Amino acid sequence: MKIHRSAIVHPDALLGKEVEIGPFSIIGKAVTLGDGTIIKNNVTVTGNTIIGKNNIIHPNAVLGAEPQDLKYRGEQTSLIMGDNNVVREGVTINKGTAGGGEKTVIGDNNFFMACSHIAHDCIIEDHVLLANGVLLGGHVVVERCAKLMGLVGIQPFATIGRHAYVGGHTRIVQDVPPYMIIEGHPAKIRQVNVIGLEREGFSKTQISEIKEAFRKIFRSSELNKNHLLETLEKNEDVSPEVKYLVAFLRNSDKGKFGRYRESFRHPTATTT
Repeated sequence: MKIHRSAIVHPDALLGKEVEIGPFSIIGKAVTLGDGTIIKNNVTVTGNTIIGKNNIIHPNAVLGAEPQDLKYRGEQTSLIMGDNNVVREGVTINKGTAGGGEKTVIGDNNFFMACSHIAHDCIIEDHVLLANGVLLGGHVVVERCAKLMGLVGIQPFATIGRHAYVGGHTRIVQDVPPYMIIEGHPAKIRQVNVIGLEREGFSKTQISEIKEAFRKIFRSSELNKNHLLETLEKNEDVSPEVKYLVAFLRNSDKGKFGRYRESFRHPTATTT
């Protein structure tokens, strides 16, 4: 274990094996750092924060701070982060709120670039990339292997589907379907994220089936989307990926403006 003499580490903090804490970093009372995690200089880790193994936290990041939520009243909530994440300079990740499940959850093998922000009660799955300046509102879910490019802004309660690609400077106010590329003002679904799927090991057959579903759902002259989804649901030969896409779109229809998770929101809640 290497702790710089200028670092401030609360005696009740729990530190794993081979943890490193750099100059002028602050580690709070209720913080747990897993084995091999590296905290570089000028980092603040506060609140009820559990960080797993082999994470690298770069300078000026702030993890576990109070949520920027008008209804927050100091309740005991948490931030939970998994293993092998890279958190670059100036990233902020807030802990949860009582009305949002009481925790913000970060999975494994994620890469958060400089000055990105993850608000209260967000759920980030595995292998997610947030480029510089990405801003996530409260209660956002980003599913595995999604890629959000620079300066993307996500409204509260939106869900970004697995393997989706969100182009830079895009403002997202609705759910983003899995496997798709979305960008523009207003944001529009452009095409299947073929390159991303190839990089993740999807077969040509899998990609072809997703592309065919894309054409049927998003490029058809049929105005009744429910009918299109029902047709795919009844087809026993559709791939697991297409089934997931259909299920995702069904869930999106349950929420305001297509934001499925907003249906979980307490009617008196106020989020900023």
